[in-house]
Amino acid sequence: MNNKVLFLTQAALIAAIYVVLCTVFAPISYGEIQVRVAEALVILPYFTPAAIPGLFIGCFLSNMIGGSILADMIFGSLATLLGAVGSYCLRGNRFLVLLPPVVANTLIVPFVLYYGYGVNLPIPFMMLTVGLGEIAAVVILGSILLNVLARYKGIIFRNQNYA
Repeated sequence: MNNKVLFLTQAALIAAIYVVLCTVFAPISYGEIQVRVAEALVILPYFTPAAIPGLFIGCFLSNMIGGSILADMIFGSLATLLGAVGSYCLRGNRFLVLLPPVVANTLIVPFVLYYGYGVNLPIPFMMLTVGLGEIAAVVILGSILLNVLARYKGIIFRNQNYA
């Protein structure tokens, strides 16, 4: 299979899965206290660089479909993008790939909630709630997904040379 086609296919599938997970788990995917199950997918840059645009597009579309404001669509998606790029950069260590998405969302999303949605809670408190949600989604669910996929890495993510 052509490597560009493989890259685009993987990115599109990851985006679609992200959107489906946000839609299925909509009641807990949005708001100041959330556990966005789809964020477990941010470990995928460990396996393929195609996850980076896939996660960004999936997050953007999920925010758009979920009725988010423009600031959330932009900055929430950028937080996911930064987390995915950070995970890709740290892909040499299976455990460090979990940190960038947690940090990016914990630092960015509370400001979107406060200034964009007018949530009248202290930003440090929202950092705590968003951070806890990210820990649940990324560190707990994401690490389970990472361990399962690592067993099948050679089967699922072979021929990852996109040059």
